[in-house]
Amino acid sequence: MAKAKKIKVTLIKSTIGQKPAKVATVRSLGLKKINSSNVLEANEAILGMVAAVSHLVKVEEI
Repeated sequence: MAKAKKIKVTLIKSTIGQKPAKVATVRSLGLKKINSSNVLEANEAILGMVAAVSHLVKVEEI
């Protein structure tokens, strides 16, 4: 079985003033404060969440 790809997601913009659904998406990615990062498996669900909040996060492939 192939090794799963990983991505590093970093919050670069505040969630203040965002709609509650966007704030919940950022929290579900494991991000709390600006510059907080989390390494996640790059599956379809995670990539969809990242796409929904792409204006708030930075993504790096690991």
